Amino acid sequence: MQIPISNRFLTATVATLCSLSAISQTRAGGDSSASAGTAGSWYKAEELSIDLFGSGSIGQQTIDHLSGSRVSDNVRLGVGAGVNYFITRYLGVGGEVYTENTDHYFVDSGSVNFIGRLPIGESGLAPYAFAGVGYQFDRLEQCFGQLGVGVEVRFHENWSIFTDARYVVANRTDNYGLGRIGVRFVF
Repeated sequence: MQIPISNRFLTATVATLCSLSAISQTRAGGDSSASAGTAGSWYKAEELSIDLFGSGSIGQQTIDHLSGSRVSDNVRLGVGAGVNYFITRYLGVGGEVYTENTDHYFVDSGSVNFIGRLPIGESGLAPYAFAGVGYQFDRLEQCFGQLGVGVEVRFHENWSIFTDARYVVANRTDNYGLGRIGVRFVF
């Protein structure tokens, strides 16, 4: 029996978040000698990071009539990269590009975002929210705006994993949703 891709993606996301929660709880009460600082000090002002991620997007029609079969039939997978700079511990800016196909342009979309994050104590966990604008180059050229939320978990002061989801408001097509999961390298 083949498991639909949406169920695999959802299962992987839930398993990752559960694992991250357990690891964060262990870190909060455990030994912090694995790194130069504590998990709470891993999120700093003037922090630069690079993201590498996988993405999945679904159209407005699928969002409006959400079901496992609709998602598995309509999801578009992609890969991307981004860069973020946190001016303060809590506020930053970021830019990203990603592709869902290489038929025409290599980069399908690019965007810039304002990011707010809230590191939780010594857990290494930091939920975040973002809003931004971007431009889509492939399939159809158009501008868009986006709003999203996510969570980052630092395992070390120099790397973490993250997952987020956003709602994209496009000016020439139906709106759509985009999810990402990836690794973040912090400098």
